[in-house]
Amino acid sequence: MNLAFVESPVQLLNVLEWAHTQAGTSQPGDHTGHGRTTDLTIVVLSPTDPMSRGQLRRMAELARDEGYTVRWQEARGGAGAPLRTVHELGPVLRRARRIVIGDPFSRYVQLLLTLVGSKDLTVVDDGTATMEFVAQVARGERLVRWHRRGGRRGPREMVLAPVTFLARRKLSPTRTRTVEVFTSMPLDPPPGIRVTVNDFAWTRARFGPPTVTRGADLVGTSLVETGVVDLEQYLDAVATLARTHGATRYFAHRRESSDKLHRLAVQTGLEVVRPDLPLELIARRGPIGRKVLSFPSTVVHTLPLALAGTGIKVAVCDIAPEWLRDNASPRAQGFLAGVTGTARDVQRLPSPA
Repeated sequence: MNLAFVESPVQLLNVLEWAHTQAGTSQPGDHTGHGRTTDLTIVVLSPTDPMSRGQLRRMAELARDEGYTVRWQEARGGAGAPLRTVHELGPVLRRARRIVIGDPFSRYVQLLLTLVGSKDLTVVDDGTATMEFVAQVARGERLVRWHRRGGRRGPREMVLAPVTFLARRKLSPTRTRTVEVFTSMPLDPPPGIRVTVNDFAWTRARFGPPTVTRGADLVGTSLVETGVVDLEQYLDAVATLARTHGATRYFAHRRESSDKLHRLAVQTGLEVVRPDLPLELIARRGPIGRKVLSFPSTVVHTLPLALAGTGIKVAVCDIAPEWLRDNASPRAQGFLAGVTGTARDVQRLPSPA
């Protein structure tokens, strides 16, 4: 049995893409699970924010439609939830042949990995963080999200340090264990990490082609919410991009705050859309603009693949250094530049003045 742990809609989408690739010979248009490898159980470690939960509910429905087993786990429902979850998942963990995870930086997933014996491991994309994960494994560093500030670890990090250390060992290749990374990101993996390319074949077979509108659409980002980009600078940049390229809609990231989105709608006149599925599926279903504008993010790598053959252009706007907050991670500018610079089949746009 293959066992997947997911905590976000994008992770669940990429688990479905991975399973589709494993099946290999399924026919386009066959969406019932017939002829596919259905020996997959997906455990949703449910987050608390409503937008993520809503998208995960929709993605879980799609996974069940494909013939996979989905187990919804209220993993954050109170102080005792983590221990209860670990206890309940013990039997299914022991039966699993392969463990598939979407976020190697997740403390929850790291805790579960400490309970796993010598099993095959696959990491699917949780966005551009996959690039940082592989780089940190190659350098032998501890696993830290790229937007976190450097320096001394806080009390919580110190307490969880043994868990992170053991999880990193599970996620690092050895002479007897290969770690698979299923990704649409450009990677330079170290020896022992096997990369399987995610070209969004399931998404393209399952949805679309989309209706293409004459205007442009703009994709939102949570860089303000993660403390990387200044709010006022971001709002000004969105307004300039919308005005320059004739954008009419703004597809909000699921983590963007309601207050920020309200200000954005008032200041820019853009229609704010809260997608009920990951943007790759929304764009593939359509309608979608003939040009999609984005700041450095996962979608500049995934949308060109999901929209292949449609004629839709994806454009990425660089983050100017002056947009960064004073307390942003020292790695932020370099990481974001790398996200943009390695994107394929996209138009590069200068930072708005």
